[in-house]
Amino acid sequence: MDSEVTLKPEKMSIYKKLLESKKEFGKIAKDSKNPFFKSKYFDINSLLDHIEPILQKNGLLLLQPITDGKVITEIIDVETGDRVSSEIVLPILNDPQKLGSAVSYYRRYTAQSLLGLQAEDDDANSASKKPTPPKKTAIQEARPSDKIWITEAQFELALICTDLKKLKNALNLYKFRKPEQEVQLKEVYNKLKG
Repeated sequence: MDSEVTLKPEKMSIYKKLLESKKEFGKIAKDSKNPFFKSKYFDINSLLDHIEPILQKNGLLLLQPITDGKVITEIIDVETGDRVSSEIVLPILNDPQKLGSAVSYYRRYTAQSLLGLQAEDDDANSASKKPTPPKKTAIQEARPSDKIWITEAQFELALICTDLKKLKNALNLYKFRKPEQEVQLKEVYNKLKG
């Protein structure tokens, strides 16, 4: 009597699936510029567009809930339910615009950290050397046509900035798409100025 042995394919652990995903990620191209901080970054949507299809192909699900005042980035193996996570406590902010900016920022960096994505550390670079705004003449300062449009991400970063000099530079450098953006930024500047 012949017997047939059927081998079950071995399930990959979540760590093996993450390893396979990481092999495909490569370096993430920073597609957004922030002239206010003189840095480049990838926004959260670009990051998710890059990593989620690769994670899903490997049977992994990315979730980013906000729980107990923390942004949590979780990667869940949909076959086994195993998970890995990274979390960071949100700052206590009463301004919903600033809170939204912090949430976006923390989502991006917890995902980047959890997955060990290769990216230049712009925060360390800006902390180690102070950016200097471009010198403008009084005539240039007065000409609004020389100003550039502020992006939503730049505006969000400016709202949570606590450096008066950088805020003043932002007010002088940018044109605002919505009048209330300039008003909000001036309010932040005036509150910090005291």
